Amino acid sequence: MQEFIPTNVPRHVAIIMDGNGRWANARGLPRTMGHRKGVEAVRGAVRTAAEIGIRYLTLFAFSSENWSRPQDEVSDLMGLLKAFIRRDLVDLHRENVRIRVIGDRTNLNGDILPLLIEAEEMTSANTGITLVIAFNYGARDELARAMRRLAEEVAAGHLRPDEINVERIAATLDTAGIPDPDLILRTSGEERLSNFLLWQGAYSELLFIPELWPDFTRETFLAAIEKYSCRERRFGGLPQPTLAVGS
Repeated sequence: MQEFIPTNVPRHVAIIMDGNGRWANARGLPRTMGHRKGVEAVRGAVRTAAEIGIRYLTLFAFSSENWSRPQDEVSDLMGLLKAFIRRDLVDLHRENVRIRVIGDRTNLNGDILPLLIEAEEMTSANTGITLVIAFNYGARDELARAMRRLAEEVAAGHLRPDEINVERIAATLDTAGIPDPDLILRTSGEERLSNFLLWQGAYSELLFIPELWPDFTRETFLAAIEKYSCRERRFGGLPQPTLAVGS
């Protein structure tokens, strides 16, 4: 079968990478093996996105709620993220990938925060695809932090309440300067956003696919983009009328 070559490529795709644990359980493996296999899928997704012209790829790597998981699983996830940055950062930099990290950075212990900062700083001048890593991220927490910052500006006399509008709020979020996602994907068949990009995804196309994240291949990605390309985005308006032939 000839590979689908997308013509209507979304500028920004965000992915909820779900199903690592179930992938491992189905094979009688520890959950950690599912996470390790999932890292391979990350590499493939970044490569595919860059090749087809996606400009921003946001990956939900670790939510602010994930800290409640068993400590050994959290430790393994932290180890995988560190290994990914240490091993892949040079390659990503060489391939002109820019890395941006969103999420709450306060109270991040150990060497994880310096690694995230290093990844951002090393790649800050790159002009290729922007890989946005959502780490210790939760949309409600993001909104609460943004509201606190705006309230502090008002209290300090730097901002009037009537100056708080949609644009000001968007500029205060973690994603300031990043366009809203055109498409949000979630793997594993689950159909919910799980506190991911709630503000930014107001008009995103949503696509829930049955494959578990470790099984997310180039073909899976292209099939999702093909489905997206067939959708009509109206942003609350009406579809444009089509003129009859000969009119």
